[in-house]
Amino acid sequence: MTPPTIKVIAKKANVSIATVSRALNNDHRVKDETRNLILKISRELNYNPNLLARSFVKRQSNVIGLILPDIYDEFFTEIIRGVDEVTFSSKFFTMVASSHKYRSLAESVSTFIKGGMLGGIIILVSSLTEEFIKVIDQSRIPVVLITGSDHKTKYDTITIDNYQGAFGMTEFLLRTKNYKNPVHISGPADNDDAVFRKKGFIDACKKNNLNIPKSSILFGDFSRESGEAAFFSVAKMKNRPDVIFAANDMMALGCYDAAANLGLKIPNDIAVAGFDDIFVSKYLSPGLTTVRVQIEEVGKAAAEILIKKMIQDQSYTLHSIRISTELKIRESC
Repeated sequence: MTPPTIKVIAKKANVSIATVSRALNNDHRVKDETRNLILKISRELNYNPNLLARSFVKRQSNVIGLILPDIYDEFFTEIIRGVDEVTFSSKFFTMVASSHKYRSLAESVSTFIKGGMLGGIIILVSSLTEEFIKVIDQSRIPVVLITGSDHKTKYDTITIDNYQGAFGMTEFLLRTKNYKNPVHISGPADNDDAVFRKKGFIDACKKNNLNIPKSSILFGDFSRESGEAAFFSVAKMKNRPDVIFAANDMMALGCYDAAANLGLKIPNDIAVAGFDDIFVSKYLSPGLTTVRVQIEEVGKAAAEILIKKMIQDQSYTLHSIRISTELKIRESC
């Protein structure tokens, strides 16, 4: 069955195609009676305007690009959900892409921008490198960055308060739970989120007069597998730590996997804490104590700013929003 068009609606309403177009776009020149009739017919016919085609006619794209480092992690799924909720309600499209290990973020952004279909772009960037800044500086469309960096830029930025979240969690583990031998599984060294989370852990330990040897920092890459490997290393230590603070929940999940493999109980044998509060965290057994980030809100904030920029003007007030965190205390420590 051929989908209904504006021409079909115009014929049934006995008006011109231009009148139908104006009515659907809420043009004030259309009488209320005529507009109501056209809207009634369009609903009866289940008419859905081709928003992509409309953007080409207006020479103003209503397609938003969203570039993520990866799209399999729950964290990134929440980002996508937040962005899509805002864009859908505003009648914009979201085009999602990821940069892979064989292609740099700068290359992905450059390819996306040169495609010519986008009206704006949201980028989750792990680190603001010179190469990356050079690429987005060439962009003629609005850009919003989701970043762990606190560096001032000429772009709108959404930042998670990584340092305070990690500092607060470490203080909770040391002061409230009275753990004496903590270790931290860090994220990638070139990731700003990971850098600030590690710094929060170290500074909180120093504040509590706790010496942190090199062996207390284990290196991960935010993947579940790296968390599992780190836990195996911890389990072999002569002076086994009493708590592990992973820099994200996916690595904490890896700790659960390793503990089960070794027959160790969380938190009786060793406690575990994470960062992000992804959806699955509260359904683990025991529930994961973690730093809650309203991940979906990060995506929503980025999309709202970008759409305002696209609709109004690129000179629209520059935003630098910091998303706060909170502790979610469960049974893992």
